[in-house]
Amino acid sequence: MTVFPKNFLWGGATAANQYEGAWDVDGKGVSTADLLKGGTYETARTFTKEVQPDTYYPSHQGSDFYHHYKEDIKLLAEMGYKTYRLSVAWTRIFPNGDDAKPNQKGLDFYRNVFEECHKYGIEPLVTISHYEMPYHLTEAYGGWGNRKVIDFYVKYAQTLFTEYKDLVKYWLTFNEINIGMLFGGYMSLGLPVKDGAAPFNGKMTDEDIQNNLQGLHYQFVASALAVKIGHQINSDNMIGCMIAGNVNYPLTSNPDDVLKAQLANEINNYYCGDVQVRGAYPHFAQRFWDEHHVKLEMTSEDAEILKEGTVDYYSFSYYSSNTVTANPEKAEAAGNFSMGVKNPYLDYSEWGWSMDPKGLRWYLNDVYGRYGIPVMVVENGLGARDTMEADGSVNDDYRIDYLKGHIEQMKEAIKDGVDLIGYTPWGCIDLVSAGTGQMAKRYGFVYVDRDDDEQGDFSRTPKKSFYWYKKVIESNGEKL
Repeated sequence: MTVFPKNFLWGGATAANQYEGAWDVDGKGVSTADLLKGGTYETARTFTKEVQPDTYYPSHQGSDFYHHYKEDIKLLAEMGYKTYRLSVAWTRIFPNGDDAKPNQKGLDFYRNVFEECHKYGIEPLVTISHYEMPYHLTEAYGGWGNRKVIDFYVKYAQTLFTEYKDLVKYWLTFNEINIGMLFGGYMSLGLPVKDGAAPFNGKMTDEDIQNNLQGLHYQFVASALAVKIGHQINSDNMIGCMIAGNVNYPLTSNPDDVLKAQLANEINNYYCGDVQVRGAYPHFAQRFWDEHHVKLEMTSEDAEILKEGTVDYYSFSYYSSNTVTANPEKAEAAGNFSMGVKNPYLDYSEWGWSMDPKGLRWYLNDVYGRYGIPVMVVENGLGARDTMEADGSVNDDYRIDYLKGHIEQMKEAIKDGVDLIGYTPWGCIDLVSAGTGQMAKRYGFVYVDRDDDEQGDFSRTPKKSFYWYKKVIESNGEKL
């Protein structure tokens, strides 16, 4: 007997804009991700309105999955994957977003990918929109700030549901939809930004919050409509939400710290989760809107759609936890996408992310207790600098230790009674980082020969963690 269920979905995850490359091949259009330059831990990624010559845009080549998909899926099969989470590039299907007809070469590519997965018994888990949308929709319509974009997304989703009716069962409507909550307006919502801007630095005015929450509302409506259509096209479809999991601890037992942590968890986790799982905005939303002078354009029809289009399962990413305090004298922690103060009980990665496996158990219990639907961890991993030795080996014991700790805590959560159905660690084959645009920040079980200077031939080499994870899957999580 194993703790993990018999049909547990072991696998890994990637995203088109970080992994596929071939950004202008076979009719693909320009996405919002294609206009983000590379950055570093110290230097933010910036946006350019047009592609500049002799400039590094990480999405343009990624890890070149477009030309390596057969090799890569074979490697996933060697590890014993039951599922592979990937995203479709919207601009491969509708290059401008508002095109009358889909791009056949784009449809053919993903059909080939899904068929290759099924050849090895791997179930595709497909994210419909993952941090990229046609840039034309940003330029011509203002991105998700415009209600018209709902129709473009729904047409796109319906095309995927119809085209891959017999190939894909598991779907996610939007990646980390709550990133559009307080920052990431360009990355997550395609909202216009100025040329040269660093579009997701987390510095928000009330006007930014208004714009983001309005765009987010339109995404909620689009997601709910997609769920309804997906179920109509194939009643076997399992369509989920995907949340960037935030665990926020109070720094002290001071009630002010406890209340601040509670609010952070509500805003970061439940605001989006409640709409997509329960079908309505949570009780605390009105006060938050009032305090930030937010007035949403929301119709009675929208409210009905949200009720009718709730998701079948709840998926989320989890990398680290945050610690918050109401004491303004405490210095903010370093690290992209991290918030709050340093937790004295935790270690931190080179990129400033805490390493906290027990936070995953806490989160699993928290969201399952709130929603009571199946749960899946669809991103988790350690970004680190890997070194290839002279003999071609990559000894990433630090990654094994990180993942082992999190799998142990998933076991505890299952024992606690959580209905956990799958686990897909992030960047299972090396890809570029969304936050920094770096190849140097690696997550994968497979090393890709490519660096931030665009050097390397994209050859693939299994790391030590590759063989470790294979044993984990073979033993259904017992041999760690």
